[in-house]
Amino acid sequence: MDQRTAQGNADMTALPSQEDLRQMTSRWLPPSHGAHPFQIHTDTSDFFRVEYGDVVVLNGHPYLIRHNAKEGRFGIDDDVKFWVKRAIDLKTGDLKILKLVFYEKFTSTIGGIAFECFRSPGKEARILDLVAGQKNFMHGHAIRDQAENLIRVLDFIQGKTLYDYVQDMRLDHQAYFFDRLPAILNNFVECIQAIRFLHEHGEKHGDIRRDHILIDRNSGRYRWIDFDFNYRHRENVYGYDLFGLGNVLMFLVGMGDVLLPELKNQDHPALDRLAEEDLNIVFNNRVANLKKIYPYIPESLNRILMHFSKGANWFYENTVQLLDDLETYQTSI
Repeated sequence: MDQRTAQGNADMTALPSQEDLRQMTSRWLPPSHGAHPFQIHTDTSDFFRVEYGDVVVLNGHPYLIRHNAKEGRFGIDDDVKFWVKRAIDLKTGDLKILKLVFYEKFTSTIGGIAFECFRSPGKEARILDLVAGQKNFMHGHAIRDQAENLIRVLDFIQGKTLYDYVQDMRLDHQAYFFDRLPAILNNFVECIQAIRFLHEHGEKHGDIRRDHILIDRNSGRYRWIDFDFNYRHRENVYGYDLFGLGNVLMFLVGMGDVLLPELKNQDHPALDRLAEEDLNIVFNNRVANLKKIYPYIPESLNRILMHFSKGANWFYENTVQLLDDLETYQTSI
């Protein structure tokens, strides 16, 4: 008997009975659900078949499937991620996220530089091992199902995304900039230090966005989520992460995206002062030179933003350079 067959047999012998499942799930499912047999999955290859009320068993450990996860994209209706399931660990009662195996790839171009991006469950599994116990990352572990799919079992983090936290503030920009931004930047600097840790260990986040930072409701920590994207680029292996950090920083300083169409709708007086080189190099409808919109932004901070503009003479090559400039700014205020 080969190793895979032995593991498969071990999984089958570990399957809970229908009666056991009815007892274990009674806290979360209505009594009517117990009249129907539970669908038990030890092979999650077809993640569309893993539905609400089903049970996934991984190495003898049962998880009750609740809902598919959703991901909002900055004002766009939530996209359903059918391969990401909210689940309940039936042995502990803890809420978990199960990330099933899903492959996709695309090419992203930034400033004329092409990055080949793709999902890698193995990369995310490596990073989960690497960052276990570290405060600025999500935590969890990886385990293979009976078909050798690498499933990531993640601890659920209660809290808002950084995007929602900033967007929900009801302040004018000047009050936000002087009263709230300093503390937000302190936390974001911790996030950049966490990315530096990944880079120092030869890893990348791969999908740095403001909605991929969760503010933990229990600890107040800013925590990175979703490490499964990887990318290839010959010149600077960490460049894609750095552009992502720049976009998040620009969003934080601007208390949201400062968009050209909105400025035109407002007939904003800064329009006459804006030039092509003042725009974001990744998203050309966003303003990078925020000092032209908010004159009270210090030059030392605006200069950092301009490294992510279409007019930049050079880009940051590593997180150390970005952190040094941010530390200089923070020391000056």
